[in-house]
Amino acid sequence: MNIYFMGICGTAMGNAALLARAAGHAVSGADAGVYPPMSTVLAGAGIVLHEGYDPSRLKKLAPDLVVIGNAMSRGNPEVEWLLDTRALPFTSLPALLHDTVLNTRKNIVVCGTHGKTTTTSLTAFLLRENGRDPGFLIGGVPVDPPVGNHLGNPADPFVIEGDEYDSAFFDKRSKFIHYAPHVAVLNNLEFDHADIFRDLADVQRTFGHLTRIVPRNGFVVMNGDDENLRALGPLPWTRVVRVGTGEGNDTRIVDFSETPAGVSFKLLWRGQPWAEVRWSIPGLYNARNAAMAATAAGLALLPAAPQPEVKQALTDGSGDPRGVRLEALGRFRGVKRRQEVLMGSTALTVIEDFGHHPTALAETLRSFRNRFPGATLTAVFEPRSNTARTRTLQSGFMNALALADDVYLGAVSRADKLAADERFDADAVARYLETKGVRAWTATTNEALLEKLSGATLPAAGNPRVVVFFSNGSFDGIIARYAALASKG
Repeated sequence: MNIYFMGICGTAMGNAALLARAAGHAVSGADAGVYPPMSTVLAGAGIVLHEGYDPSRLKKLAPDLVVIGNAMSRGNPEVEWLLDTRALPFTSLPALLHDTVLNTRKNIVVCGTHGKTTTTSLTAFLLRENGRDPGFLIGGVPVDPPVGNHLGNPADPFVIEGDEYDSAFFDKRSKFIHYAPHVAVLNNLEFDHADIFRDLADVQRTFGHLTRIVPRNGFVVMNGDDENLRALGPLPWTRVVRVGTGEGNDTRIVDFSETPAGVSFKLLWRGQPWAEVRWSIPGLYNARNAAMAATAAGLALLPAAPQPEVKQALTDGSGDPRGVRLEALGRFRGVKRRQEVLMGSTALTVIEDFGHHPTALAETLRSFRNRFPGATLTAVFEPRSNTARTRTLQSGFMNALALADDVYLGAVSRADKLAADERFDADAVARYLETKGVRAWTATTNEALLEKLSGATLPAAGNPRVVVFFSNGSFDGIIARYAALASKG
């Protein structure tokens, strides 16, 4: 089949295009900006790339199927031509993945407001380290495994990041509804994506829909410490396994410790020892990601339970996931842009993080207090996501950023698209932080913010600075530029 991807240079679209190419399809695509690193990877796989959107070119190419990314909207010239003429069949990316890959696999679908990319990477990594060849599609750039997509062995699980965002402009269901879960991993649940969901109950509703398509011989692996997930109810149509720090969880994280030397913790399965983990990945939140991944991987490898005995499988011991060995966790190197250290010296450490929700910022800053004791903690935040650039979560960002010593607030992304009383108010946030004893700066452009940040003097000897950039986008390139300047002294 000849498949054409609209928005091909996005991380998810690009990795899906690579999967389709690996499956033997002819693949091409277009994007408003054909840019590396994804463009380089795609071209290296023999995928033809086109700059911009051109209906006459699409008509001439005449692919068998057009995949419309969820960044596309009405008004796009190729979208309008497809709708006007109905000359070519089209679909969404999640529907394509279901129809060409997921409908025949035992799928582990990793969902949640936070931690999806890391947990998906961890699950695929653990399966590979246990001698399996899983397929996977990761919505980021992992270091382990070394690629973001892989078809794998059809007899082994397929691990996919399950985003709750909508599928396409013509399909407003969450992407994960298409992914046919055998094991649904629910990391956590908070209100986000205010452009898609009305409120927390609306987000819970779509997660509830996901749980209803988990088969009775499958599993829901749930963060048992999360009140918003517990509100989904007992889910009696399938098996539920809970993971967390509390005593009521099936997989428990105990004896967690974080120091400058790293992180250690133990995992228990129903009170019995499973593993002791020592690794360099920061935070209790990542320990939970590891526990979720280990549990999901172990359950996915269990033989199918006969019916109707499936409901007793967990109580008679046959649901034990500890067949998955966890020694490899100590070698896991994480995911690009997730607490990624760009440079480090005795005086200054520069870190990039994808955080764009108050909870994610707060968890990371608390972790860094343990990881870098005595350091001046500087948070640099870009209000960029469709929710972060509004006032919806502004009070949450105030409280999270108050955990830092210094805060630099970047320009609100696409500020001209929001009314003044709707957009994130950086000046108000800065004023609040000052009342909490936190030094805060704002700037009208990210270039001006870089100048302010670069002009800041380092603390006195013996009191190093940690500068962590939070953005789900490019931050107009200032992250790499600051790291380069800092590395020169």
